[in-house]
Amino acid sequence: MSRSSYPLLLPAVALLFGTGLLAQNPAAASAPDLSDPEVAHVAVTANSIDIDLAKFAQTRTHNAAVKQFAATMITDHSAVNAQAAALATKLGVTPADNAVSQSLQTGAKQARASLEPLRGAAFDRAYIDREVAYHQAVLDAIDKVLIPTTENAELRKLLTDVRPAVATHLEHAKQLRTQLGGTARTSK
Repeated sequence: MSRSSYPLLLPAVALLFGTGLLAQNPAAASAPDLSDPEVAHVAVTANSIDIDLAKFAQTRTHNAAVKQFAATMITDHSAVNAQAAALATKLGVTPADNAVSQSLQTGAKQARASLEPLRGAAFDRAYIDREVAYHQAVLDAIDKVLIPTTENAELRKLLTDVRPAVATHLEHAKQLRTQLGGTARTSK
């Protein structure tokens, strides 16, 4: 497997799976050496994190648009995880836990902890700001790392097929952020 793109992976994945994860976990700054089963685990973990946070958002928000966005995240990311599970079964591959997946879980716990005390409009803005950053980072990782470094053609195709949905989520989150009066910062 080509390792030349791996130095890009962790910064992209850090942003991708938890706003500010790299800042929260500077030790994770070295480039990971991931196999296809580990890439698959990172993808499943990332989807699961967004599903869990969306479920939390649905219990916290009273904003119908935020509630609908969270429902879309649950539905779409669950479908991707189902596709990934089916592919893993077909290929006889078990996604392999790794340091990146573990750091994603740590970042997710920290993201949730930062949202826990928030209520009302402050919660909605913070949740949607995180979703903008998260989906931008997902796109960056898909484009710059995951697709170029994945050896298995079917896994690469799944990543390619999922990309338009991630881009749509990003645009939806940006529109929602504007409606909520969220920050205008770029999330790259």
